[in-house]
Amino acid sequence: MRNSLRSSASLTRSFPRAMIAALAGATALLGTAPAQADATLDKIKSRNKIVVGVMLSGGPFGSIDPSTQKPVGWNFELAQKLAQDLGVELETVQVQPSNRVQLLQQGKVDVLIASMEWNTERGELLSFAPTPFYRVGGVAIVSADSSIRRWEDLRGKEICISQGSSYIKPVSTEYGAIPKGFKGAPESLLALRGGNCVAAVHDATLLNPLVAGNPEWKNYRTITPELIPGNSVVWARKGEQDTVAAIDRIIQGWHKSGWLITTEKKLNITPASPALPELHNKYKNG
Repeated sequence: MRNSLRSSASLTRSFPRAMIAALAGATALLGTAPAQADATLDKIKSRNKIVVGVMLSGGPFGSIDPSTQKPVGWNFELAQKLAQDLGVELETVQVQPSNRVQLLQQGKVDVLIASMEWNTERGELLSFAPTPFYRVGGVAIVSADSSIRRWEDLRGKEICISQGSSYIKPVSTEYGAIPKGFKGAPESLLALRGGNCVAAVHDATLLNPLVAGNPEWKNYRTITPELIPGNSVVWARKGEQDTVAAIDRIIQGWHKSGWLITTEKKLNITPASPALPELHNKYKNG
């Protein structure tokens, strides 16, 4: 009986040590297990499709072809190429500055190629592929006979601008303009033509081609230099690091091959971006 009790006590004393050892082993195995891919990348692969939010505000950077009612332009070309390089099908969703972040965060789109340049606030809110695919700033468009010649001439005057635009803060705080927000660039430009503001502020990539090549805008001109020029990047939800890493490798490949330069020429985007040759030279030997 005494031996039995002694044996039972011995088991009781040794059990915690055995359990601790087992738990330690399990913890070590967990520590060496490969990390799970983020949810977005898993979803893209499992359904064989990527959903890209694109801006189609008009001009060579994104519009609807009136003959086919299908999207065309720079943003759509990049979305197509991204899907092709990921080896999946493409679905696009048209977004506006006023709703693009919300649609991304709600999971209605997987990523954004939406004329949305990097800034500190956006970088804290979302994840992004760090290699830019373009660089662009804002310009103001005014009637040809307007007395406005410089950004400083906008002080105290109402300007039309897209809701959620990154140009709202600098044009109001630095130059004293009074922003009137609209759903997107088409509504903003329509308001400008209707006399609801003295100028409209949008991406140079939208307004410069408009003034240079659209007969309806021959009596308008733009105000330069570009406002807060920034890097155009592909955006994803916060924490989607596997997704942005995969996309970043693809974008670097675009620069390395010169595909972005070729696409810019194909779409007759002028003036040509000096950022694209710079980035091509950076990655071509990488």
